[in-house]
Amino acid sequence: MRRMSSREARRMMQRMGLNMSPLTDVQEVVIRAGTKDIVIKNPEVSVLDLQGQRIFQVVGGEISEKTVERKAAIPEEDVQLVAQQAKVSLDQARAALEETNGDLAQAILLLSQK
Repeated sequence: MRRMSSREARRMMQRMGLNMSPLTDVQEVVIRAGTKDIVIKNPEVSVLDLQGQRIFQVVGGEISEKTVERKAAIPEEDVQLVAQQAKVSLDQARAALEETNGDLAQAILLLSQK
C-alpha cells in the first residue's frame, strides 16, 4: 500500500466536503464534566468542518484534572415554597436549600427542627 502525499490527502478531504484549519494562539482548553474539570494547557487545536458540523481536535499539551464542587442553581419558586412551609424568611429558606443541595423536603425538615 503506497503512502498518500499531503497534496492528495487535501484533495480527497475537499472532495468529501472536509475542511481542516488550525486554531492559533490557544492557551488552554477546559472540559467541564460532572464533578471534575480537565484542563489542557498549550494544546494544538484544529477545527474540522464536515458538512455543516464543526469538530474540534485537541492534541498534546499538559493535562491536569481538578475535582470541583458545583452548586446547583436554586429556583426562586423553591425558595418561596420552603419559606412558606417552614414559616421562615426567604434568606433562611435559600440557605437551607443550599445546605441540602436543593432538596425541598430536607430543607423544610431542617428549618422545622430549629
